[in-house]
Amino acid sequence: MATNSKGQAWFCTTGLPSDVVVDVDDMTFHLHKFPLMAKCRKLHDLITEQEANVTPNREQENEEIQEENEAAAEAEEERHCRVRFPDFPGGPEAFETAAKFCYAVKIELTPSNVASLRCAGEALEMTEEYSEGNLISKTERFLSQTVFRSLRDSIQTLKSCERLIPLAERLGVVERCIDSIAAKVSAMDPSLFGWPVNEPSNAGAANPHGHGDWWLDELTFLAPPFFKRVIHAMKGQHLSYEIIENCLLRFAKTHIPGSIGHPGSRCRPLYLQRSSTTVKLFFGMLRTANILNTSDETKSTLEKKIGSRFELATLDDLLMPSYSYLTETLYDVDCVQRILTHFLDSVEDGTPALTLVGKLIDGYLSEIALDANLKPGKFCELAGALPEQARVYDDGLYRSVDVYIKAHQWIPESDRERVSSVLDCRKLTLEACTHAAQNERLPLRAVVQVLFFEQLQLRHAIAGTLMAVDVAPFESEISPVRRQQEVVAVGEDDEMVVVEEGEEEQEDGTWRAAVRENQVLRLGMDSMRTRVHELERECTTMRKAIEKIDHVEAPGWRRRGSLTRKFGCKFKTQVCDSHESTMVESRKARTNRTNHHHNR
Repeated sequence: MATNSKGQAWFCTTGLPSDVVVDVDDMTFHLHKFPLMAKCRKLHDLITEQEANVTPNREQENEEIQEENEAAAEAEEERHCRVRFPDFPGGPEAFETAAKFCYAVKIELTPSNVASLRCAGEALEMTEEYSEGNLISKTERFLSQTVFRSLRDSIQTLKSCERLIPLAERLGVVERCIDSIAAKVSAMDPSLFGWPVNEPSNAGAANPHGHGDWWLDELTFLAPPFFKRVIHAMKGQHLSYEIIENCLLRFAKTHIPGSIGHPGSRCRPLYLQRSSTTVKLFFGMLRTANILNTSDETKSTLEKKIGSRFELATLDDLLMPSYSYLTETLYDVDCVQRILTHFLDSVEDGTPALTLVGKLIDGYLSEIALDANLKPGKFCELAGALPEQARVYDDGLYRSVDVYIKAHQWIPESDRERVSSVLDCRKLTLEACTHAAQNERLPLRAVVQVLFFEQLQLRHAIAGTLMAVDVAPFESEISPVRRQQEVVAVGEDDEMVVVEEGEEEQEDGTWRAAVRENQVLRLGMDSMRTRVHELERECTTMRKAIEKIDHVEAPGWRRRGSLTRKFGCKFKTQVCDSHESTMVESRKARTNRTNHHHNR
């Protein structure tokens, strides 16, 4: 059978004149009654009803028209029945294929057109009861034997059902496609088994995260209602959260702008419900909610979900731009603070997650500290929101304070002291203390406190070194004596003597190691002593400067004490005095103990 399409008309060029016209949307099909009525019950009923109700209604303009002309006109009118399908499922393309099937033309079924042909057969009532080997049975057989056995074909067929709703839903095509997709993906999920079920040769084909993850991209092109139902079906199959999170992440990357910071990067989600990919997805949804200005309830729900797994977030996730006209800051600091509050409400003290969030917030403070519109109060509020045990060291916080003061050089001295007050100088490392002591941007009060605690750390370190040095000579004197000893095991019959030479060699190595360690400790002690002397001189100079300021501004002992308290110097001035006498006494005591051992 040859066909011909002219503009919006479709003709069947079989050599016989057309006797029925079918309008499908904006396309007109000129066909023949017999092949259509043989396969389609719907067309048979419509044409039969139209033929029964047809009444010639012609105007008699000339009474002299011959009877043979009236009969010819009546026959011509009867031959041209007209049927209209304004909302035919699948449109003109599906009806054209169904019409070819009625003319016994071989049609090609594919995953993309089988759903529309199944719906077309249903609309035309092309059932097996009406005609054997009809279109409905043919499409159903193709669905069960071809489409539902392939993951790719099931996804394509499901996508083609988007324009066939609600008929495809009523026929169960959508539900069966979704169940097929979930079943095929569950067969690929290695977490459902207790051992590796795939050989290394074909592991890539079964691994949904290697080269076989094409279906993830295919799912992202589904309509959101269909995608949601596929995810629920996957959960019903008890799939691992790795696969479900990958699906959500790909879908968010396609439909939510800004959900993925670097398109070329690949995130490896954990085999847990709490994973960094889920947090990144929630942050992307929160950004979109802020852009669209959704309800506060929606934003609060997302913030709580992020707060429950805040330790898995990254610094890029936290750097959310501020879309509110009420705030002048570059980043949405209030949102991060609310998320931190939700996290602190759900976390227990002393957990590793608290330390991770502490490092994360310190890094976030370093980034937002460059914002010229960030107020000192907001900076201090966020820095002080973390509990004390969240930071092992305050080096990261010190870096944030230094960046903030450097970027806000115009703020008054009172604000500088307020920002510096968030630091705990006792938790600064020696390197941070050294940098802070030479930092001209810090207020004088903070520098004095840093110098004080740095000196305490050095004195404690030197005290520990001196104790180790005192023990080393004692061990070096005893070791030669022990090396000369032999462990003799005597049996009950005094017949066996065993000399343990291995223990002698072990003690010899221990003695040499102790000597080397003693030399290293002495060098470290000399270096620390030099540093202590330098700090003592600096502290003495600073104390003299403070005394000079007291005498110039307000002479008197009480005024001097008040100024000292003003700068936070609650320690006595003797802390800066030299303790060289203590070191000499320690040396003398060590020498006396050594001589005592020799005399013995």
